[in-house]
Amino acid sequence: MSDRTHLWMRHEARSTERRAPLTPADAARLVEAGVRVTVEESAQRAFPLAEYAAAGCATAPTASWHEQAPDEAYVLGLKELPSGPDAPALRHRHIYFGHAYKGQAGAAELLARFTAGGGALLDMEYLTDESGRRVAAFGYWAGYVGAALAVLHHRGTLTAPLVPTDRDSLDALLAAGAHEGDRTTALVIGALGRSGRGACDALVRAGLEPTRWDVAETRDIDRAALLAHDLMVNTVLTTTPVPPFLTKADLDDPARRLSLVSDVTCDVTSECNVLPVYDETTTWSEPVRALREGPRPLDLIAIDNLPSLLPVEAGTAFSAELAPHLTGLAAWDGVWERALHTFRQAVEAQEAPLVR
Repeated sequence: MSDRTHLWMRHEARSTERRAPLTPADAARLVEAGVRVTVEESAQRAFPLAEYAAAGCATAPTASWHEQAPDEAYVLGLKELPSGPDAPALRHRHIYFGHAYKGQAGAAELLARFTAGGGALLDMEYLTDESGRRVAAFGYWAGYVGAALAVLHHRGTLTAPLVPTDRDSLDALLAAGAHEGDRTTALVIGALGRSGRGACDALVRAGLEPTRWDVAETRDIDRAALLAHDLMVNTVLTTTPVPPFLTKADLDDPARRLSLVSDVTCDVTSECNVLPVYDETTTWSEPVRALREGPRPLDLIAIDNLPSLLPVEAGTAFSAELAPHLTGLAAWDGVWERALHTFRQAVEAQEAPLVR
């Protein structure tokens, strides 16, 4: 067993995932710092494998981590692992967005796989500093894309299936539809957070000045004011249940002007969902779904990997935040210790009913 930290960056099983949690430039810095980095082949990743090899990384076949990664390796990814009745137990320490701590669909099964294999989930959503603030997040770009798609759909210029692009091209689309006298009203909930700031910036780029709500405004939702907007972008992620921002009864309110909801958070199967008006996310192939039809329609955009539509910008920003902490894996610094503690708490909570 090597004393060097070994990161194994896996291919993403989701076909629409183009991002990478670690860029070639940041991988090179880790290699220089003594970290061993292995990168799996991936035809869909926005960053070419050759650039990782040039940075000093080893390479491996697609989806080979379960069979080939050493037990001591940290398997690094972004989205969900392959699942199903034949999915193997998980013996490695995995770093990715597991979505397994708030009662989401499949959470119990995933945690059971870690328990069976002796591995651990170091969930990226729970990598925090001493104050509880996340140290790395895709929030800004999630909010930016979520708001941009809302504007494009409202203007009738959103086409499907969605395809990855770059910020300059997306901004050009937003600016092309902007015009003086546009009376479209847009509301961003969670406007002061990473995602909220991204959403507000996209709306301003599109020529709209959004209404900005944050903690003070969401303590007691002004539903009449919310429903009086044309567009609503939700960027609030909560770890405890709170009163919903929008209910099915609100959708049928005769005074509703709201015609489009873009849910950046997509906490749809969680008990912490603040928008319990839908039960399934939308996709790149079908990005918009009708919640209400007829003379007063209401549409939904709820794509759970929005930043992958700007994979280079989003990946570069995220990697820059995450990479410095990856060097701390060897020392098991506070960020990783807290993440492991959260995982163990989740496992214990799941097992507790079995021992009563």
